[in-house]
Amino acid sequence: MAELPEYRNLINGQIRRAASGKVLDSINPATGEVWARIAASDRTDVDAAVAAASAAFPAWSALPAAGRAQYLQRVGEIFRKYGEELTRLEMLDIGCHARKKNVPQSAAGLSGLSFLWDRAAGLTLQAVTGRSVPLDPTTLGFTRREPFGVVAAVVPFNAPLAMASSKMSLALAAGNTVVVKPPEQASVAILRFGELLSEILPPGVVNIVSGLGAEVGDPLVRHPDVRKITMTGSPGTARAIQRAAADNLTSMIFELGGKSPNIVFADADLDKAADGVTTQAIFTTNAGQACVGGSRILIQRPILDEMLRRMKAITQEIVIGDPFDAATTMGPLISRAQYDKVVGYIELGKKEATLLCGGRYGAELVPSRPGGNWVEPTLFLTTDNALRICQEEIFGPVAAVIPFDTEEEAIAIANDSRYGLASGLWTRDLARVHRFVRDIRSGNVWVNTYLQTRYELPFGGIKDSGYGHDDILEFTFEKTAVVATG
Repeated sequence: MAELPEYRNLINGQIRRAASGKVLDSINPATGEVWARIAASDRTDVDAAVAAASAAFPAWSALPAAGRAQYLQRVGEIFRKYGEELTRLEMLDIGCHARKKNVPQSAAGLSGLSFLWDRAAGLTLQAVTGRSVPLDPTTLGFTRREPFGVVAAVVPFNAPLAMASSKMSLALAAGNTVVVKPPEQASVAILRFGELLSEILPPGVVNIVSGLGAEVGDPLVRHPDVRKITMTGSPGTARAIQRAAADNLTSMIFELGGKSPNIVFADADLDKAADGVTTQAIFTTNAGQACVGGSRILIQRPILDEMLRRMKAITQEIVIGDPFDAATTMGPLISRAQYDKVVGYIELGKKEATLLCGGRYGAELVPSRPGGNWVEPTLFLTTDNALRICQEEIFGPVAAVIPFDTEEEAIAIANDSRYGLASGLWTRDLARVHRFVRDIRSGNVWVNTYLQTRYELPFGGIKDSGYGHDDILEFTFEKTAVVATG
């Protein structure tokens, strides 16, 4: 049996094993088999990484904006050159992570991450641009934008390289140095990325430390030399981070979970809406493992039966299977723990609501891969938005359909959630569009489309969906100076 590949930390420009020598298994969610090993780091490795980032900060932040931009552009080249390799590694870790993506298509997608680094390179000047305010004839006030220092970036499993790139590129562009904590379920692609970064960036500017949350994440966010935390994950994890970092008064950005409403009115284009509330919004995007998933589908009663017919037909066309099979449109769930959680919600939904379609799970769905974490796209129907399947984030290919009659009822149901990340609206009524954009309590509203995230626009939520967003100015603070000139 061939020896399994081992992927190691990046600390101070060097590729290192964990100080303890321990490793964690990386499991292919499509087979249930161990395919690689990663460093099982602990506080010792975290302290070394933060020390390296702290030491690298003065020189990195002192670089002119154009100097940092040149480095970032070189990082972008990594994705153009190694996109296919990084995609393969990420797919082995997480499964099929986007609609109708096979290996060549996904490779093109990760190659496209070069755009994030090119964009950050173009924003470096913005990160140092302040304001000038003459206070009186002899007194000038002005501001400077300055980096925080060491940034901790905590990355989720559902889009590891994209999330890591978004956080790292902007933090670096602003003049910060970074310590990345990749997800223990899917670290390999990020650790390989670290190997490539070690050939480009000065030592210590980026450090990557893999391991369990309690062993790596906790000491990282508690570290007094970490001055900014950016995390994408669950509200529970965010609260734990807030408590852990409270003594340091660390600045934070949280992009958290969601239970997003996707609202279809009778005047909508039903073909587009049916696709938009199923494959675009929930089922084939990361097998439903997406914080923005529109898992509460609100449908106006006059079109309920027709929409259900169309939605069922679409879900029946979804092909569950091996992520490396070009015919596959939905892959496995990330882990057995996530599989068990989603299956539990499906069984709960069968008791709470009416099962419209799906509801199956396990090896029978993909007999050729019996060890995979397979769950069928599942739709429930209910009139009770208070049910657990309507209020709790399932993070899998499960959605609840809720009928409504009036605009007021739709708004009330949409806002009846502790989350506020995203929402969708399908209608031809322009006045209604503006009313809903105004009245829905979420950080993002998509109209006659879904999941159109654009890096030119901010992305974030309210309520239990977090606060702040990965924008270059969020990685700086504004310093005020007042100078008497006379």
